[in-house]
Amino acid sequence: MDVHNAKRIDIVSDTHGRLSARLVEELEGADLIVHAGDITSEHDWAHLCVIAPIKAVLGNNDFYRDYGPEVARLNQFTYEGLRFAVAHYREDLPVGAVDVAICGHTHRSTIAEVGDCLVINPGSPTFPRGRRGATMARMWVREGEILSADIIDLE
Repeated sequence: MDVHNAKRIDIVSDTHGRLSARLVEELEGADLIVHAGDITSEHDWAHLCVIAPIKAVLGNNDFYRDYGPEVARLNQFTYEGLRFAVAHYREDLPVGAVDVAICGHTHRSTIAEVGDCLVINPGSPTFPRGRRGATMARMWVREGEILSADIIDLE
């Protein structure tokens, strides 16, 4: 895959106040980090913001945390010509209206095409459910095109 002039988007969710050394190592060099909720730590939020620009949403365990006014229940933005929507819950995503929809909450990683939309749940690097283990997701994008989207195993 030719990633010349491409941007790397690293996607995480459900870190629950624990950023493992392996996760931080994988995030180094990202052009953008997307966090789909349940950060549960202002310290971790600050650490992620040092690694790369970040787009994030509140999860069901973030109700009393303060990550700033840009972190709400739904975050819609355009990056590299692609329309993104991020929400903690899958049912809160406007799947038909965006190119990439990102959610968390289940702690189970999945990537699926729903019509013209790519729906990504990166799983959890902290408390994974199912047999796969700790995960995150990574996308490479360039000029309105998704070059790749993959689940990254962290164990």
